[in-house]
Amino acid sequence: MLDTTKQIETLFDELFPIPRSITGEGYRDSLKILSRHVPFEIHKTASGEQAFDWTVPDEWVIEDAYLLDPDGRKILDFQKNNLAVVNYSTPVNRLIELEELQQHLHSIPSQPDWTPYVTSYYARNWGFCLPHARRVALKPGKYRAVIKSSFKAGSVDCGYSYLRGGSAGRLVLISSYLCHPSMANNELSGPIVLAALYERLSRWERRRFDYLFVINPETIGSICFLNGHGKVLASSMQAGLVLTCLGGPGARLSYKRSRMGRSSLDKVFERLANQGTCEIRPFDPSEGSDERQYCAAGFNLPVGQVARTVYGKFPEYHTSADNKEFVRLESFAQTVDQLEAILKEHESWRPLQRNQPYCEYQLGKRGLYPNVNSPLTWGYSSDSRLDSREQLRAINYILSYADGEHDLNDVSRMTGIELGYLSELADKLVKSGLLK
Repeated sequence: MLDTTKQIETLFDELFPIPRSITGEGYRDSLKILSRHVPFEIHKTASGEQAFDWTVPDEWVIEDAYLLDPDGRKILDFQKNNLAVVNYSTPVNRLIELEELQQHLHSIPSQPDWTPYVTSYYARNWGFCLPHARRVALKPGKYRAVIKSSFKAGSVDCGYSYLRGGSAGRLVLISSYLCHPSMANNELSGPIVLAALYERLSRWERRRFDYLFVINPETIGSICFLNGHGKVLASSMQAGLVLTCLGGPGARLSYKRSRMGRSSLDKVFERLANQGTCEIRPFDPSEGSDERQYCAAGFNLPVGQVARTVYGKFPEYHTSADNKEFVRLESFAQTVDQLEAILKEHESWRPLQRNQPYCEYQLGKRGLYPNVNSPLTWGYSSDSRLDSREQLRAINYILSYADGEHDLNDVSRMTGIELGYLSELADKLVKSGLLK
């Protein structure tokens, strides 16, 4: 179980050293470890297969990589730092002058002590990554560059698991990615929080929605999963969340809207933002994670993304400094608590829908409108929170927007009336036979 920070730390420590990529044994080993907490089924897409506009690449096998200086000293070692080699590098074993070698070296001048994370999944290249301070100190001469890698026919593997509830007949997606090597906030926070959420939701006595938990390599994995499961998702999805960068020092959750912008979870996070407990980011197709694929044209699924210390907004992003010292493992556990509470609130979400959709209802015969329209009839109702005129206004708003597209959050936002009171009125309208 992942109920305590200590249990989360144990899982973190096991996953962190594994050299992952979008394919290969490192990814599969990591997925097997997570399968102790989530019983994943595996969706495989073989190398060379088409997934919409993408072709699944060959599987990358990396055994070792190192760089020897002119004196024969090992100055970069994949076995000690799996960020030291460009992910998906082609094999190489050659002596190379420093001037030419520089074309295959990657560093960050503004962060001279950190190793960057660099990939070349879809074009054959090779290279090494190192702190810029070490790069500028390299002396002229011949270097031995060795990368023991190979490519073979393999597959992109996506893990998925359902928790059935189903009284609503609708699906909530919880998704994250598992393809970066040793990084903490940008890599491990999402899948660890996902696994802990699965355990929490599996213990709920009742679930109104079905929940689908998905782990995949970022981008190519969600594209492959949609290629195999997209029609099912499109026919049944209520809302979804992509989990990323949830372990950093950020104080509040940060939510990126779905492309449609008005999903049921969009509305829950909007209410939390109005209370000052989270921030809202607009949908942007040029940045983010797998929500870009779920929300892309053709599918436009109601999937948002939630983070804490947002990708690209912290200097440690995609570097060796995104490590255990940077993250707050207690933030992992806190995030699980917060997202469970949000999903519990979302469980109560219902679209408003009238039984008879045309024109206004005659409310008087149901005791919801005074039969004598006199100023004397418009005093305070038995519920002192609203006078009877305001109560009627609330009822009319609920019924006017009961079109299957709006909910009580919408009515509360339009009227300024407290959500709990609107819920009580909606229950009365259901009992009166006016709402489904």
